[in-house]
Amino acid sequence: MLDRIPAKQDIIEAHERIKRQVHHTPVLTSSSINKIADCKIYFKCENFQKVGAFKFRGASNAVLSLNKNDLQKGVATHSSGNHAAALSLAAKMKNIPAYIVMPRTAPEIKKRAVENYGAQITFCEPTLKSREETLAKIVDETGAAFIHPYDNYSIIAGQATCGKEVLEELHNLDFIVAPVGGGGLLSGTCLSAKYFSPQTKVIGAEPQGADDAFRSLRDGVIHPSVNPKTICDGLLTQLSERTFNIIRNHADEIITVDEGSIISAMKMIWERMKIIIEPSSAVTLAAILKNKEKFSGKKVGLILSGGNVDLENLPWKE
Repeated sequence: MLDRIPAKQDIIEAHERIKRQVHHTPVLTSSSINKIADCKIYFKCENFQKVGAFKFRGASNAVLSLNKNDLQKGVATHSSGNHAAALSLAAKMKNIPAYIVMPRTAPEIKKRAVENYGAQITFCEPTLKSREETLAKIVDETGAAFIHPYDNYSIIAGQATCGKEVLEELHNLDFIVAPVGGGGLLSGTCLSAKYFSPQTKVIGAEPQGADDAFRSLRDGVIHPSVNPKTICDGLLTQLSERTFNIIRNHADEIITVDEGSIISAMKMIWERMKIIIEPSSAVTLAAILKNKEKFSGKKVGLILSGGNVDLENLPWKE
């Protein structure tokens, strides 16, 4: 497991390590959305990734980086959904146990996914304190290796492979935009831009109701995520020291957007691109549409982070 900020070679090796079990996801475009946004947008579709989210990249890299002794005892984590599913599948593919702590309020679709991958789930209250205390007890009992959803350099290196693919496929991008919750994807994207396309600016997108990353970057200290209120269930966590340090040094800006604009962007992608994304993905397009002057006439890579949606509880349904 990596014990330092991933270097360029670490990301190259992570990509090589995981490429046989992750999808190289497509980049799609929409002429109608380009016209609305007044820029050229390239949608990196991690909603088509295994488990329906970019998280499978980091989980795969972390599991495949473990030594034999750690592998035997399995892996454990706490997650509201996508990382839980990703780690469960990565563990299943190595035939090792996975112990997952999930808040009882996690979306049903994400609970079912984790169950289907054969992980052992323990439910907890929807607070970071409850997550961490429950997980600590399980790790103590099982000896499983704790794979944090984002505060882990092997996870960050795995997530960075998404940006690496974008920047190798699309040359001369002006911007690359990624959602930010705990910061694993955004910090990985920052590193990929630094190493593979240093002229490309990196923008984080975040809900106004969960704007702790925006405030942390603004103030130079990590602000906790306290009672976040957003439909973006994948963006409820706060930055860690590892992700904060990378983002602080390499992200150009974090843009916040309101719930209405997130829903509108999500609906626009569903209607015009005919693909399913979750609200946490839509925050990126919402950030572009809110700031048309910044992006006007530019080439913009946009990461659609996942597509795990509860179809019985769509945000635009009355």
